[in-house]
Amino acid sequence: MKTLLVTGSSGLIGSEVCTYFDGRGWRVHGVDNNQRAVFFGEAGDTRWNQRRLAQTLKSFEHHELDVRDRAGVLRLLAELKPDAIVHTAAQPSHDRAAAIPFDDFDVNAVGTLNLLEAARRACPEAPLVHMSTNKVYGDRPNTIRLRELDTRWDYDDPAYANGIPESFSIDQSKHSLFGASKVAADVMVQEYGRYFNMPTCCLRGGCLTGPNHSGVELHGFLSFLVKCNLEGREYRVFGYKGKQVRDNIHSEDVARFIHAFIESPRSGETYNIGGGKNNSCSIREAFALTEEFSGKPMKYAYVEENRIGDHICYYSDLSKMRNHYPGWDITVSLRETVRQIVEAWRRRSDGE
Repeated sequence: MKTLLVTGSSGLIGSEVCTYFDGRGWRVHGVDNNQRAVFFGEAGDTRWNQRRLAQTLKSFEHHELDVRDRAGVLRLLAELKPDAIVHTAAQPSHDRAAAIPFDDFDVNAVGTLNLLEAARRACPEAPLVHMSTNKVYGDRPNTIRLRELDTRWDYDDPAYANGIPESFSIDQSKHSLFGASKVAADVMVQEYGRYFNMPTCCLRGGCLTGPNHSGVELHGFLSFLVKCNLEGREYRVFGYKGKQVRDNIHSEDVARFIHAFIESPRSGETYNIGGGKNNSCSIREAFALTEEFSGKPMKYAYVEENRIGDHICYYSDLSKMRNHYPGWDITVSLRETVRQIVEAWRRRSDGE
């Protein structure tokens, strides 16, 4: 039986990866210490997801470990010597990072280095997938010529008709401290791949979402938006007329790509992983979709100030992913994703 190590295993992508590989006969070891609750308070608590994994998976073992614990990470990797590693643990909010710069960098950059070096010593042949972010591009996407439509912004440059490619520069831009710490991690993952010839890749995620997300205002826009709608709470829209665009990819499709990479790994690769243009939506469009499935009107307040380094329009060009892994593609539509999130929040509110 093959062994998989997943950091951030109680989070959205981590838990989806655990479930996906458990269903395919892997022994899964999850690393998580509920740090999301420290970053975001009670609303960010993921213990419910940890319990769900323990109760429903056939071969899952939880390890209460902080990725900043270098000695602990080195010990665990030496003991397990996993066949593959998926690194999803992170401080995920560019707003929150400014208030906790040391924690942000230590979790995102140093934590990633701890894992990379532990893998190099214990299992250098094991594919290692790092969940990076599209924030490594900083606010450079905002320099692309845009056109304003009724409900969204969109690119007005044919070079980006399919979205942002991996060749897009990460330099000369404002990243937020979160973006900078994730750049450091992203480059280290690439470097361990190239310098030590390890099978590594960075997945530069757009809006990764799904029914098991503990969405909060500072991270998890679609999940939090749905939660606000169902609870009749006011959702705050920060700038850009509510027409800012994100591409949304269901966590199951992320897990499927991770599986494809592990089955046929490369060294030091980067991929922009998101829903692509077809699964993109503005906040205004997300309101309409959510109202359709919930049957409730959206309450919101507009704040005439965008978040620092926030993208006006961003969706991923999936061409490189489809070219390298032609068996993979998006399988869960935006509509179906929103429907699942609505139903999931309803179940949770009912105590199921």
